[in-house]
Amino acid sequence: MNWKTLYDMQHQLDQYIQSNHQVTSDQLFERKILALFVELGELANETRCFKFWSIKEPSPREVILEEYVDGIHFILSLGLDADYKVEKVDHQPYQGDLTGLFNQLYRAIDYYRDDRSKETYLTVFGLFLTLGEQLGFSAEEIQLAYIEKNKVNFKRQDEHY
Repeated sequence: MNWKTLYDMQHQLDQYIQSNHQVTSDQLFERKILALFVELGELANETRCFKFWSIKEPSPREVILEEYVDGIHFILSLGLDADYKVEKVDHQPYQGDLTGLFNQLYRAIDYYRDDRSKETYLTVFGLFLTLGEQLGFSAEEIQLAYIEKNKVNFKRQDEHY
């Protein structure tokens, strides 16, 4: 995975959004954290992993991948704001089911709200990569999907999304 390229792309998107909406990254930390929580929830909803009451199948793989890379956008953005532009991220070890992993990620993100250390950031990022692995996505699929969604996000800004 070429994280430098993705961080650079995210930086360009963040700058474009911030200039269009007259906000600074200092004003956005809590909103980005909430956005990451929401994106994680949307991803969980598409996987349906927690819906013990339903027999409906998960959404198509491409829908789940698109929701997954929405989370990558906010993780990269949070890293840029903290000047944590990392080149290598290790997957975090996790044993348990998908529902438990989602819950672990919620806890890690909430912890990052209070402890904005690089170590905590890398824990969130690593757990998110572990989630992608558990969902069956390769690094190449994630990178290509991120690049495509980044284009969509620029287009949405141009269309006053």
